[in-house]
Amino acid sequence: MSSLIESTSPGVRRARQLGQRLALRGVGGVLVLLASASVTFFALHLTPGDPVRAILGGPSANPTPETIAAAIKEFGLDKPLIEQYGIWLLRLLHGDFGRSFSQHQPVVEVIRQQLVPTLQLTAAALFAAWLLALISVLGTARRNRWLSGLGSLLETLSAALPQFWLALVLLAVFSFGLQWFPPEGNDGLLSLVLPALALAIPLAGFLAQVMREAFELALDQPFILSARARGLSEWQVRLGHGLRHAVLPGVSLSAWAVGSLVGNSVLVELIFSRQGLGRQLYQAVSLQDMPLTIGITLFITLVYILTSLLVDFLYTLVDPRLSEVHG
Repeated sequence: MSSLIESTSPGVRRARQLGQRLALRGVGGVLVLLASASVTFFALHLTPGDPVRAILGGPSANPTPETIAAAIKEFGLDKPLIEQYGIWLLRLLHGDFGRSFSQHQPVVEVIRQQLVPTLQLTAAALFAAWLLALISVLGTARRNRWLSGLGSLLETLSAALPQFWLALVLLAVFSFGLQWFPPEGNDGLLSLVLPALALAIPLAGFLAQVMREAFELALDQPFILSARARGLSEWQVRLGHGLRHAVLPGVSLSAWAVGSLVGNSVLVELIFSRQGLGRQLYQAVSLQDMPLTIGITLFITLVYILTSLLVDFLYTLVDPRLSEVHG
């Protein structure tokens, strides 16, 4: 057996270790999805309120007792809670997310309609955050005392900014004051700039802080001195040799960042009156729309899990030594 393992090529062994690692992460992801769905299900049932009224049109509705009784029977709300959970879980395992109480259409269809605006906002915010972080790290790290200190200070300040407060400031200055960008809506690229910056600037601070430390450590390594001794310019050294080591912690942080961006988009989409999953989740919780709330929560959790798996894969591509360590 040991001779077979020893005879396996390093590439095959590395691919096998990576596959095993991704399989374990996949099993863990399924358990996280189940836990997320279960906690949301019981939390919504423990929330004060009347889900029947939400089904029949909300607080302004005035259904008859017969209509209320029919709705309770149709949605199984007369059954014990644990039985409702079992039925709901069985449907979920068959891919049936149910129908939205408030919008009277399948949950999957509602998510599909709201998915694109949220993905656009998340992708734009992540791109802007990486761009700002790289400019700060490459432009100021180990330049001189004042420039490096200024870069660190700006990163710390931006990381501490609350995203909803930043969104209000950007809205007041650049939309209502200077009138450079529209204050609301989803029309065109300009309407995406301020919401994306509100999400990106604090994230850029976090990314730059973790990348700066790794970048400065890389600049002290012998291979950097060797590169400089070969006559490479400072930018060639930074981009060609130091940057690779600096992006590793940033790539790892991006998995958390995607889930965080989708979650934080709730307030930003509300402030800028944008369509999207965040705004839809807020409305679903407000209206006690349990199927839609659970559906969007599961989707956000799934995005976070898939991003973590993708980052794991990218991490080992950027630095193959990690697959040996974790294997």
